[in-house]
Amino acid sequence: MQIDVKLSLGGDSFEAKVDGKHAGRLDLVRRGAVIVYPHTVVDPEFEGRGVGSELVRVALDAARAEGVTIVPSCWFVKGWIERHPDYADLVEGP
Repeated sequence: MQIDVKLSLGGDSFEAKVDGKHAGRLDLVRRGAVIVYPHTVVDPEFEGRGVGSELVRVALDAARAEGVTIVPSCWFVKGWIERHPDYADLVEGP
């Protein structure tokens, strides 16, 4: 299974496709040098297949490359970072 994740044309979400079919998205809101991730959704037929994790990983790698901090207001993003502490340095604040 090939999961492809790309930033949307409008720049307000990362979108995942599996074999060319829409599989999910991770919304984002830019606030200066901070990116807020308020919501992640994976289409039901793709749940439990790593789509959400790939969305988060790609989004956080992009934030790191851009040199910004993030606010994981989405429970899924927050939990993913807790399980992958090497991304904790991206989180804004204490």
